[in-house]
Amino acid sequence: MSVSTLTEWLRERDDVALARLLGARPDLATPIPADTSVLATRAGSRASVARAAESLDTFTLTVLDALLLCDADTRSVTLAEVAAMLGAKVPRKRVREALATLIDLALAWGSDDALSVVPSAREAAGMFPGGLGRRSSELDGKDVTDLLSGLSEPERRLLATLAEGQPTGRSRDANVIVPLEQAETPVQKLLARGLLLRLDAETVELPRQVGLALRGANPMGQVKVNPPPVQTTARNLSTVDSTAAGEAMELIRHTESLISAWSEDPPAVLRAGGLGVRDIRKLARELQVDEARVTLLAELALGAGLVIATDTTSPQWAPTTQADVWLVASPSQRWATLASCWLDLPRLPGLAGSKDMRDKVIAPLSEELRRPLAPASRRRVLDALGEFEPGTGVDSVDDLAGLLAWRAPRRGGRLRDDLVHWTVREAQALGLVAFGALTSAARGLLADGPAAAAKQMAEAMPTPVDHVLVQADLTVVAPGPLEQTLAHEINLVADVESAGGATVYRISEASVRRALDAGRTSTDLHELFRTRSRTPVPQGLTYMIDDVARRHGRLRGGAAMSFLRCDDETLLAEVASSPAGARLELRKIAPGVLVSPVPLADVLEELRAAGFAPSAEDSDGRLMDLRPSGLRVPLRQRPKGTAIPKPPSPEQLADLVSAMRAGDKAAATRRGRTVALAGGRGADTSETLALLQEAAAQGRSVFIGYVDGNGTASQRVIEPIRVGAGVLEGLDSTRSETHRFALHRITSASLVED
Repeated sequence: MSVSTLTEWLRERDDVALARLLGARPDLATPIPADTSVLATRAGSRASVARAAESLDTFTLTVLDALLLCDADTRSVTLAEVAAMLGAKVPRKRVREALATLIDLALAWGSDDALSVVPSAREAAGMFPGGLGRRSSELDGKDVTDLLSGLSEPERRLLATLAEGQPTGRSRDANVIVPLEQAETPVQKLLARGLLLRLDAETVELPRQVGLALRGANPMGQVKVNPPPVQTTARNLSTVDSTAAGEAMELIRHTESLISAWSEDPPAVLRAGGLGVRDIRKLARELQVDEARVTLLAELALGAGLVIATDTTSPQWAPTTQADVWLVASPSQRWATLASCWLDLPRLPGLAGSKDMRDKVIAPLSEELRRPLAPASRRRVLDALGEFEPGTGVDSVDDLAGLLAWRAPRRGGRLRDDLVHWTVREAQALGLVAFGALTSAARGLLADGPAAAAKQMAEAMPTPVDHVLVQADLTVVAPGPLEQTLAHEINLVADVESAGGATVYRISEASVRRALDAGRTSTDLHELFRTRSRTPVPQGLTYMIDDVARRHGRLRGGAAMSFLRCDDETLLAEVASSPAGARLELRKIAPGVLVSPVPLADVLEELRAAGFAPSAEDSDGRLMDLRPSGLRVPLRQRPKGTAIPKPPSPEQLADLVSAMRAGDKAAATRRGRTVALAGGRGADTSETLALLQEAAAQGRSVFIGYVDGNGTASQRVIEPIRVGAGVLEGLDSTRSETHRFALHRITSASLVED
C-alpha cells in the first residue's frame, strides 16, 4: 500500500519496526513522543536527520544522495530510478540493503515503486549531493550531449575537471558575462552557452545536467560499494599479551615517577589553566620519554584522581591522598585504574601542543582538551580492532582509519582520522594494543570492566621475582618485576639506572645513606643483599655499606627547635665553625651539644650538603626518618568521565511504542462528557471518580490525560475494570494489559463516544 506522508507510514509500521527505530535513533524517544505524528515530526527535523546520517556508511550515504538527486524529497521515485542514478555496476542487492537501512532509520520510506525521503535530508546532505551541482532551468528540454559535442578541447577539459570533483570553481573570468561572440576565455564561452552558472564575481558552478552528461554511465562517479581492505598479520595471542604487559609495566613505572617528582616539586598551574611547557620538558627529561607521553601520563593521573590542582592562591599540580592508595595496590590493579580511566576520559590528550582557534597553543590539563565524545570515539576504534581474530592486528593505522572513515565518513569532524591515530598510539602505551592487535585485557575491559581486565593483565604480566643479581661494579640487576616488598627495599638503597625487561640499579654512597636515613641499619642492608642476591655479594659493596654506616649517625640531631649532639668534640667544633654552622646559627649549650633555631629537617639537609653525615634521632635516641613524604592534598571529588548512555532495553522500547499507540488511539477517539478544571490545573477528583465509576458500570471506554511519577504526560484510552481507593484499574486496549492509575495524577477524563 502506498502512503504519502511519513506520519502515515510510521503509523502502519509494526511495533517491532518502531522499537527498532527508537533504539537506533534514541534522540527521537526523549521526551516520550505523545503519538506517531510527534515521532514523525522529530524524525524529519534537520538536527535529528544529521545525527542519524553520522551513523551511515559511505555507500548508504551515496544511496541517500541518489534519492535526493532523483528529487525523492519532493516526489515519489522508484527503485529503478535510484539504481540508474548509481550506475549499472552497482549491484541491485547492495542498493536494496542500503535502502533497508535508510527505511529502518525512517530517513526514507515507501515501497520499491514509491520511495520518499524526509525533506530535511537535502539540508543534511550538503549543497552538492553526489558531487553534482544544481539543475539549470536554461538547459531544461535541451540536448546537452549535442551542446557538448561542439566545444573546444580546453572547454571540454575544464568541464571534465568540474565533473570529476566539486562542481564549483574559482575564476576571475566570471566577473563579467559577455555574449558568445565577444567571449575570449573558456570560462566566458561556457557561461555564454549556459554550460556554466555564475555564482559570484569569482565563482562558477557546473549545472547538474552537464555533470550527468559528462559522467555518462556513472552518474554518481566511482561509487565505493564496499569498505577498503585492511592488511592484517596474525600472531600468537600470548606474544601480543606479553608485549602489552611490558608496556603496562612501563606505564605504571612512569606514573609512579610522575607522582614522586610532583610530590617533591609540584609544578604551577598556568594562569589560563593547564601545565606549562617548561614543566612538561622537565618531566620528560627526568623520565627519559617524549613530551607526548608526559602529556598522556599527566592526563591519566588527573583523570584517575592521582593529581589535582591545589585550592590555593598560587595553585599547583600536586598528588592527592588517592595516589597513596594507588601506589600500594597490585600492579594489575594499578594498570586497570589507569586503563579504565583512559577509556572513559572525556578529554583528548592528543590535542595538546596544537593551536586553538585563537592561534594559542593548547596546554595539557587545560579545559581546551575536554571533549565529551572522546570516550565514544575510543570505543569505536577499539571495537573495530576487536572484530579481528584474537592475535590478529592491522599492519597500518592508516588502513584502520580508512575503514572507519568508510563506515562513518561524517563522524569525527576534521579530527576524524587523527582520532584513530591518537587512540591506537595511546592504547599501545597503555598495553591495550600491541602489534596492531587488541589484547586479552583490552577485550576484557570493553566487555566486562576493570576487574576482568585486571585479572587478564595479571596473567599476562611476568611473575614477580624474589631475588636480584648484585654485580662487582655495584649494580643490581632485577631479572624481572620485583615483589612489592623487595622492590621498595631495592629502590630505597639503589637508584634506577636503566629500565626494561630487566631493571638495572646503581648503588652509591648517597643511596646507601638514603637507606640509613630511612631507619635501615648496616646489618639490615647486609642481610638484604645476602638473602636476596643470587650472586655473591661483592666485597666492595660490603666495605661501602660499613664505611657509610660508620660515619652515618655520628652526628645526631633533635628538636629544640633542633639540636645536634656528638661525643667527638673536635667534629662538633668543626661543624659549629663551618659556613653551614654559621647559616644555621649553631651554638654550644653543653659539652657535645649544639642547638639551632632552624627546623631539624633543614639543619640536616644543610649539613649533608656541606659534606657532613648527620642523622636524626627521637627522644629515646632511636634513628628517625625525616625525609619528606612529598606534598599531598585531599581529593575533593573524584573526577568522573562522561558516561556513555546505555541504549534503551527491549522492555523500555516496548513501553515507548505502547505509549505512542495509545496516543494515536486517543487522538482518533471521539470524546463525550469531559471532566477537567479550568486553567490546566487537572481534573476534579470527585467528579473524575464519578465519571470513571459510570464508565465501569456501563462497560464504556474513557479517554484520560495522565502524568506519571517522572512528570511525563500521556494520553490513554482505558476500559475501566475497578475504581476505588484512589486508583483506577483498567485495560489498555493498545497492549491488552491491565494498568493501575492514581486518580490524583489524572489531568482529564472523557467518555469515549462510539
